[in-house]
Amino acid sequence: MAERSLAEDAWRPFRHHAEQDRLWSSAARFRVVAAGRRSGKTELAKRHLVARALEFSAQPDGWFTAGAPTRDQARMIFWEDLKAKIPEAFVRRVWESTLTIRLVNGVDVQVIGYDRPYRAEGRAMDGALLDEYADMRPEVWARSVRPALSTPGRPGWAWLFGKPRGRNHFWRLAQFASDPSNAGDWAYFHWSAEDILEQGEVEALRRELDPLSYDQEVRASFVTFAGRVYYAFEREAHAREALPYNPDGELILCFDFNVDPGVTVIAQEQRFREEPKARADRPEVADEITAVIGEVWIPHDSNTAAVCRKLIADWGAHRGPVVCRGDPAGGARSTKLEAGNDWTIIREVLSGAFGERLRLDVARRAPLQRVRVNAMNARLRAADGKVRCLVDPRRAPHVIDDLEGVVVKEGTDGEILKRPGSPLSHVSDALSYHVERAHPVGGARLQVSPL
Repeated sequence: MAERSLAEDAWRPFRHHAEQDRLWSSAARFRVVAAGRRSGKTELAKRHLVARALEFSAQPDGWFTAGAPTRDQARMIFWEDLKAKIPEAFVRRVWESTLTIRLVNGVDVQVIGYDRPYRAEGRAMDGALLDEYADMRPEVWARSVRPALSTPGRPGWAWLFGKPRGRNHFWRLAQFASDPSNAGDWAYFHWSAEDILEQGEVEALRRELDPLSYDQEVRASFVTFAGRVYYAFEREAHAREALPYNPDGELILCFDFNVDPGVTVIAQEQRFREEPKARADRPEVADEITAVIGEVWIPHDSNTAAVCRKLIADWGAHRGPVVCRGDPAGGARSTKLEAGNDWTIIREVLSGAFGERLRLDVARRAPLQRVRVNAMNARLRAADGKVRCLVDPRRAPHVIDDLEGVVVKEGTDGEILKRPGSPLSHVSDALSYHVERAHPVGGARLQVSPL
């Protein structure tokens, strides 16, 4: 009964969408699809693959693949759902080790990861799905998949789809597929998640994502990330002198481990009330904000213990709880050859001042840089126009410098350019570890301390 319910759910009815209907009925051999998150593109692709595999009769050794940037990712996206979508009566055998389903018509449906492109080689391929194509290496299509679809007498087809990631190889392929001179073999399809998601979810994403990320993730636009990394930051909007400090509230210490300079950012999650005579030319500040109320900046020859001693000197009288967040890699090595790793040193030194009020909240692994940057930009100013992060320029001047000065590495979708010897990026990295941890895009929110 449970298996029957799963299969029924796997083929639940779709809500009508004109562009999805056009995609399904297209005769193009190669279909490039850019669509917003959770908007049905992968589900539609799975159904197309199963339908084509079940009806395939051209060859006794048909091979259809569903792939993603890594094998683990491909397994998570496709494997269980493909098994549920194919009726048991059509399945001859299943190999969990190779993620392969052999059908009674001799067709193999296989889930593969393109972290090792050779998985697409050595056999005639009759149909292929390439999900999250923007995150695959550019050569995967041209060198591995496309030749496998070119067996004489049995031309294969492919869907290449996902969310955009700047103007990279996915964008170039979308431009190629959109060119009328390539019509016939190629076609391009696009829709926004705004057309699919419930209105409440759309509004939540507008609050959580910065405008560029909203355009990319929800509207599936090929936006250009150029210039400043923290493009949502504006000194006039975000720099506020004399931000309040609550000595009984939670104090957040944000670490990025470095020697020249040694840094920490001090912040609090606060309820905010705008001044009665607020300037009309500044964007609205939300009711709950991340307030950057201080920093540690030791220009040269620093280490983790020295940073902690400076924190105690400046903030040792704090009466409330103290939470430490930052780069998880600090747990794997120490700065300036100190005894113990960085997080051990932080606990040992700071517990002398804060005792049981001290808590280390560190992820097991570092989030992707792009995830941290997106969370920061969303906190600075979300797609709904509201500001949710303010910085005291007198008490945290280097945070201001970073947010204004850190730039994008050319040719990437927002990667930070880190120049050897440059003091930039360290304090903004430190702050971003807290923001991503406390305010992840699409995640739960922390409680704030009222002033």
